[in-house]
Amino acid sequence: MDLGIAGKWALVCGASKGLGLGCAQALVQEGVNVLLVARGAQALQASASKLIADYAHSTRASVQFCAQDITTETGRTAVFAMRSDFDIVVTNAGGPPPGDFRDWDREAWIKAVDANMLTPIALIKATVDAMAERGFGRIINITSSSVKAPIDVLGLSNGARSGLTGFVAGVARSGLAARGVTINNLLPGVFDTDRIKTMLEANSKKTGQSVEALAHTRRQGIPAKRFGTPEEFGAICAFLCSVQAGYINGQNVLADGGAYPGTY
Repeated sequence: MDLGIAGKWALVCGASKGLGLGCAQALVQEGVNVLLVARGAQALQASASKLIADYAHSTRASVQFCAQDITTETGRTAVFAMRSDFDIVVTNAGGPPPGDFRDWDREAWIKAVDANMLTPIALIKATVDAMAERGFGRIINITSSSVKAPIDVLGLSNGARSGLTGFVAGVARSGLAARGVTINNLLPGVFDTDRIKTMLEANSKKTGQSVEALAHTRRQGIPAKRFGTPEEFGAICAFLCSVQAGYINGQNVLADGGAYPGTY
């Protein structure tokens, strides 16, 4: 299927690895020009070089990168100094650390809200009107399955991401869709990324169980009996960015292998 987005420009955040890189890869495969953003310059440059070598030459897509912290005003200014207009924006920031809510002070909460709620809102604000003027725009916010099924040790994430979800529910229905702009949230369950490895290692130290045993237990709780891959997550993202997905708007698209037990 031709997704109809070749030649468009995409801003992909958290794109040096994991789910962000999976989204960038899928878009480049579709001929989308991408500006990759992440904090780690070395990893980001390596990922950009690999995308160019593996896909960009054949699809004629441009791959640029900007090593900045997108959760800061300084970082966003640097990114938009490189390019101000985008047809596609994929917001993505590392999730807050797990823990007990009794241990989180105001600073921890502000940091979580700033990264996982206010930063996506700032990126939407900076890009959405120009998208509407051009008659096409796709904004995908990578959030978490915890928005639908909260995880007790991820209270910072539950709170901040739920705030973003509420905001998107309103702004996506504010008349933008009639001008060709859609905003959706993509909710990952357990994917084979550094974040799940870090969480498993932390749980291993806490419980004394091996990482392998804990991973096996997690897989058994997923109907698919496996963790997702960044590549298949990226493919979902690319479809939501397509011209064919123009009637999907204001939705929370859950990709979790069937782990969420609810009917709705």
